[in-house]
Amino acid sequence: MREFKKNDKKLIRSWAMFDWANSAYNLVITSTIFPIYYIVITQSKDAGDDLVSFFGIPIINTVLSNYALAFAYLIMVLALPFLSAFADANGKKMQVMKFFTYLGAIACMGLFFFKLNTLEWGIICFTLAAMGYIGGVAVNNSYLPEIATPDQQDAVSAKGFAYGYVGCVVIQVICFVFVLKPAWFGIVDPSFPARLSFLLVGLWWLGFSLIPFSVLPNNKPSTHALGVGLQHRVRMEFLTVWAQIKKNKGIRRFLPAYFFNSVGVQTIMVVATMFGQKELDLAQETLIATIILIQLVAILGAFVMSKLAAIWGNIKVLMLVTVLWAGICIMAYYLNSATQFYALAFMVGLLMGGIQSLSRSTYSKLLPKNLEDTTSFFSFYDITEKLGIVVGLVSFAFIEQLTHNIRYSAVSLSVFFILGFVLLGRALKFNTLLKQMSDG
Repeated sequence: MREFKKNDKKLIRSWAMFDWANSAYNLVITSTIFPIYYIVITQSKDAGDDLVSFFGIPIINTVLSNYALAFAYLIMVLALPFLSAFADANGKKMQVMKFFTYLGAIACMGLFFFKLNTLEWGIICFTLAAMGYIGGVAVNNSYLPEIATPDQQDAVSAKGFAYGYVGCVVIQVICFVFVLKPAWFGIVDPSFPARLSFLLVGLWWLGFSLIPFSVLPNNKPSTHALGVGLQHRVRMEFLTVWAQIKKNKGIRRFLPAYFFNSVGVQTIMVVATMFGQKELDLAQETLIATIILIQLVAILGAFVMSKLAAIWGNIKVLMLVTVLWAGICIMAYYLNSATQFYALAFMVGLLMGGIQSLSRSTYSKLLPKNLEDTTSFFSFYDITEKLGIVVGLVSFAFIEQLTHNIRYSAVSLSVFFILGFVLLGRALKFNTLLKQMSDG
């Protein structure tokens, strides 16, 4: 295994390039071109509910995509503890990271063949791409305490997200040209620009991931799991980490708050484009430009929140951001113009970068010092986030299916942020947590 020092600039840049690589999926597939393309090819002006047939089952188009994404996250929630324990116990962190990256990138390329008559294929590729993204990010997050000292983790986490936001904007603009100006390239098939974008995202994701793969070190096998069989090693690793988490009151106080915040934040990021298209009938170029704006503003948000955390402390800043998120959900219910949508999108971008970056570095600071099994510890962080997404997407889809009004789904997310705020307040009062934060 390579020797490396914490806070090494080259190492940090290489680690951040993984965010640059995989954020292409998060923007193009989760937030912009895919959802717009999906709505366009599946909506029916004659059927008011936009019903589609999935393996013969009639279902609302947006409900289907939300359920598919929730299914992907649920599978990963169940798998991550054991995959991370396997990686830590056997020194296979990099191999696991590569597997999920290749899975996600190839699934994105598979979306090139997605049309209305291949709906089932498209949903399957969409689901596998999400699983690949989740698995890769989970491992990449676990490198943070290994490459940066606690006093640098807020800034390094923000840098990673900044790379991700810039990278996804670059690939988005490239795809944007094909979508808006197909005549420049002699494209006559109206579905081709979007499908080409999915192919480019897969290639981008796979290609730029080779940078961190060539620089980041692999982990050493856990010493307490040596000399036993594979199944037993994984079980020992999982139980050892679980026991340490139960003893760490800081983590136990933080994760429930992070769960409820993730329900709201991650769901908003997934459904924002569909909301704008279904409720305000915004043009696709307007929606894509708006989402690009969100990514650019998020860069500012990540660094601003990092600076504020140095002054006020991580938990207080997270509490402020959570209150503002709840306000966004309530305002979404009353949206009735494109101008209001743009204003709300600006707020989403500013807060999105801040809450994601600061939550990751906060959790990293709460981990035991001189920790070897970072993958397993961070798997619980990622499980919390992904389980939150499952709950958010399912509740959002269920409320829309029940009421046939996506606005009720949007405003309901404010409840989760309120619960997150209350639990963060509980964590703020905990002296041990505050001491751990100040030590960082």
